[in-house]
Amino acid sequence: MPSFTVQVLLGLGLGVLLGWIALRMGPVNAEGDANWLTTTLSEIGSAFVTLLRAIVPPLVFLAIVASIANLRQVTNAARLAGQTLLWFAITAAISVAVGITLGLVFRPGARTTLSTDEAVEPGTTGSWLDFLNGLIPGNFLGLGGETSVEAGADGALSADTSIDFNVLQIVVIALVVGIAALRTGTAAEPFLAFSRSALAVVQKVLWWVIRLAPLGTLGLIGRAVATYGWDLLGPLATFAVAVYTGLVVVLLVVYPVLLRANGLRVGAFFRGAWPAIQLAFVSRSSIGTLPVTQRVTERNLGVPGSYAAFAVPLGATTKMDGCASIYPAISAITVAQLFGVDLSVLDYLLIAFVSVVGSAATAGLTGAVVMLTLTLSTLGLPLAGVGLLLAIDPILDMGRTAVNVAGQALVPAIVAKREGILDVARYESGSAEDLFRDEVAEARDERATTDVTDATVPAREESAGLRP
Repeated sequence: MPSFTVQVLLGLGLGVLLGWIALRMGPVNAEGDANWLTTTLSEIGSAFVTLLRAIVPPLVFLAIVASIANLRQVTNAARLAGQTLLWFAITAAISVAVGITLGLVFRPGARTTLSTDEAVEPGTTGSWLDFLNGLIPGNFLGLGGETSVEAGADGALSADTSIDFNVLQIVVIALVVGIAALRTGTAAEPFLAFSRSALAVVQKVLWWVIRLAPLGTLGLIGRAVATYGWDLLGPLATFAVAVYTGLVVVLLVVYPVLLRANGLRVGAFFRGAWPAIQLAFVSRSSIGTLPVTQRVTERNLGVPGSYAAFAVPLGATTKMDGCASIYPAISAITVAQLFGVDLSVLDYLLIAFVSVVGSAATAGLTGAVVMLTLTLSTLGLPLAGVGLLLAIDPILDMGRTAVNVAGQALVPAIVAKREGILDVARYESGSAEDLFRDEVAEARDERATTDVTDATVPAREESAGLRP
């Protein structure tokens, strides 16, 4: 059987091919309803992301509680948290500087055929109070609901309610529960033992879900090709090129420089983090990719689990170099150019400030559009400019999410190396196959035990006179 990496690459290639075929088939009717192949690819991809998202709440909660229990042996826990937040800010500052530079060089707002008459204000906006709203749990499970009401063709109203979870709130809940368990002492030992046992079960389920990644990749990339194609890029081609140039510079220039500056091999990082980066690109979801990101950070990059369980979930909600730094910087400059607004040096400093601090302010409402509206409102630019950029947002979101996730794995690796807790040998040798190292070893041991049992039981039965 091909290795896991080869399986994912095959899924990626086959997905592109099937997506192209679905795109050529076109819609099934004049209303633009998707054909059967596009629908099938969409269902496969959505099912895979849904499975990953379903495993996030128990994984984050149990991993953080278990890691806090292990902090009794860690003397620099507060320093690790401080260093993590510091490096989040450092990489965000560098990323927004890249975005501002490219916005001034490419001048995408001055090179578009779009008219500001087409501008429509977005329905969702960002606010500096969102951080507090997202930080304080509304319930013990960190769940939230949203109801939308639509009118049917016959005028009848129908309500649709969706339930989602807030990862940042789950992190807060898990931290409080874990600290309380430590302060409780021996009475909490059964609870901590249960948490460790439950975490092992959840990780086993996660392994089964990740094994479906090649199939999920096929569906996700196929849906993207079939749904979006490249026809939408025309009027915003310069803007798209500027954004992707910034993403490539951060991913393949800035991150490697930071790795080398901290004594880490660049090739080893990308080889180990590849499964998460690839999945983030096709799924367009940092939260959906979170289980894989945490697993590669521990298994492939050698970051201790007790630290990764804190840093990776926190990064998935507040560490977004693609969505919260590069994209808002270039987009704000583009909107200003579209509406003929001249930005001052103070405005560029405000863009940098919002990008570094604002990702925390929008942690309760994740998404590049939310972050962009926060940036525009802070600068006093028309929010209607967001509507002009949304046509190609799905295409840009693929690259943005890949850079987000790469940064979420990068910072824990750098901090662990600087603090002397990184398993350098595992970092140097990590690969996609190491995602399943323990499970494969367990399966091999089980087979060996079964073989020995099958060979010895007949002999024992014969010696006991139970066999003729």
